[in-house]
Amino acid sequence: MRWVLPDHIQDALPAEADKLERLRRRLLDAFRGHGYQLVIPPLLEYLDSLTTGAGQDLKLRTFKLVDQLSGKTMGVRADMTPQVARIDAHLLNRSGVSRLCYCGSVLHALPSTLTATREPLQLGAELYGHAGIDADLEIIHLLSEVMRLAEVPASRIDLGHVGLFRVLAARAGMVPEREEELFDLLQAKDLPGLRELLADVAEPVRSALLALPTLYGGAEVLDEARARLPDDAEIRAALDDLGRLADALADLPISFDLADLRGYHYHNGVVFAAYGNGSPAALALGGRYDRIGQAFGRGRPATGFSLDLRELALGLPDSIQAGAILAPADSDAELRSAVAQLRAEGEVVMTALPGHDGSWKEAGCDRQLIKRDDRWTVEALQGE
Repeated sequence: MRWVLPDHIQDALPAEADKLERLRRRLLDAFRGHGYQLVIPPLLEYLDSLTTGAGQDLKLRTFKLVDQLSGKTMGVRADMTPQVARIDAHLLNRSGVSRLCYCGSVLHALPSTLTATREPLQLGAELYGHAGIDADLEIIHLLSEVMRLAEVPASRIDLGHVGLFRVLAARAGMVPEREEELFDLLQAKDLPGLRELLADVAEPVRSALLALPTLYGGAEVLDEARARLPDDAEIRAALDDLGRLADALADLPISFDLADLRGYHYHNGVVFAAYGNGSPAALALGGRYDRIGQAFGRGRPATGFSLDLRELALGLPDSIQAGAILAPADSDAELRSAVAQLRAEGEVVMTALPGHDGSWKEAGCDRQLIKRDDRWTVEALQGE
């Protein structure tokens, strides 16, 4: 029988798995060094908990099944952010700032793109309990450091603000269905479609919404936005926030895209997308989502980011490691001591099990332990 995996699902073979695991450890250690504590949410939850506060896109991406014990509908997580919000709001229940991080597989009913996996290895960091710009700065700096440690430094970090869209959509009097359509058109920067959708929207809101897809680039975009968007207190506050972030992040490759609204269903403030050299799509997404924990009893201020570790690791070379050392199957006490010492030094030592039919070089061995003059020494592997 020919074993075939489902579309957009794949195994991680030894070289890739080793690369992913080394990267995971390195990045989680970096999170720990910044005070972010690791949490491990469950793979399955009741559907309401997984999709609370999320938009239709997350609901459509979530695999659903019936719990044989309770008869309730459950889901396989498609995004760990709502789970971490539940942990902060319902289980930890801290009054001050809480820094949490996570890494684990999520499952998508449909791939996000034609080439994307349906089982991303999602890694992220969340900061709860601080509503100020300083929290957004910390998260964006942390993201930049994570990409540097992964040897995929950020070539561009696009900033936007969901508040701009929300204010303008509310002024346009959009019903939820039309707002979803407006969102999709803005994301695609589809100006002809926008003109058709906004034909009956009054000025100056119509011109402002048509301007959003054209407002991308360097710091000059903020001045252009102030000139082209309505003089509204919320709009001014959003643009001021972006300006303060740009000034404080001058050491990073910051740019702006005021129509980039991914995740706007639960984001409510600054949003950002980070790109690496040669990556046509964003490698990491994040932003502020202050009310995501409301359904769990505490709508705390929150900001964070997440990324797919598989995607981040694509451009990295496979780990170059020394081959393993082959040790004979011998009960000699000195041999056991030598093997223990080598393993303590970080070497991989394999025992030559009797009856092995394959090649030891194929198994990864390039050296062997041989007894010379009553001492066990490491030499180059002879033969296969």
